[in-house]
Amino acid sequence: VNFEYAAKLTAVNAINLASIAWAPPAPKTVKIGGIVEPAAKFQWSKVDGAKGYKIYWRDTTSPTWDHSRYVGDVTEFVLDGIVIDNYFFGVSAVSEDGFESPVVFPNGVFR
Repeated sequence: VNFEYAAKLTAVNAINLASIAWAPPAPKTVKIGGIVEPAAKFQWSKVDGAKGYKIYWRDTTSPTWDHSRYVGDVTEFVLDGIVIDNYFFGVSAVSEDGFESPVVFPNGVFR
């Protein structure tokens, strides 16, 4: 066992767990709209303890969230010029100190 490496890995895991623990809960519902429109529309449930929300999107072939936008303390938002067919989307809640909940994929649709 490489104890030096194991100690560093344990420290990284502890930091990540603390970040998740300090973050607000993730939104329970995230709805997406904008079918056949040049704009992606979102609605999500309000989270107690959240200062605001961040919308993430990425190409369907990307394994990482390549784009994001902090949208403030709102429960709906429209990303103009972003077509929903070309990306995966998600929403996270952000705490007063900037800690973010896990990203939630849309789990509903609206028109």
